Amino acid sequence: MRDRYTNVAIALHWILALGILAQIGLGYFLDNVPRGSPERSAWVNFHKSIGITLAALIILRLAWRLTHMPPPLPVAMPAWELVAARANHALLYVCMVGMPLTGYVATNFSKFGIKYFGLVTLPPWGIDDKQIYAAFNGAHKILALVFVALILLHVAAALKHALWERDGLLRRMWP
Repeated sequence: MRDRYTNVAIALHWILALGILAQIGLGYFLDNVPRGSPERSAWVNFHKSIGITLAALIILRLAWRLTHMPPPLPVAMPAWELVAARANHALLYVCMVGMPLTGYVATNFSKFGIKYFGLVTLPPWGIDDKQIYAAFNGAHKILALVFVALILLHVAAALKHALWERDGLLRRMWP
């Protein structure tokens, strides 16, 4: 049995970690950009473009994860930690899929569509419906809050294992 993730899994983990943290920060930044301003339109399209790019990487990561077993968790790990680690990872994947999905669907029930990095225009495939948009955009924002909490828990657990337990668990995913 190997004791580390594959190089591809490690690369996807860290690329997505940085991208997702930046995307979440950008999402919160958007709350401070005045609605209807040209600046907001540019930032929103940038956010959507990054979201689509991250979604493609998330699909790749999920496909990799489903076809490559992760290294086993330490046998000495308490049962509650095993359950917590597996639940947190599963919920992180739910958020990784749910965030871009709800954002994409919400966008398609507005009149704006997506201008992918200003290069390709993806017109909306839904009708301009404020209620449907609000439902999916609301779900997108709720998932963002849940995602941040799960990420903080994930980082806290990694730091616990690296600094307190010193059990080498972090080395499994460290480049």
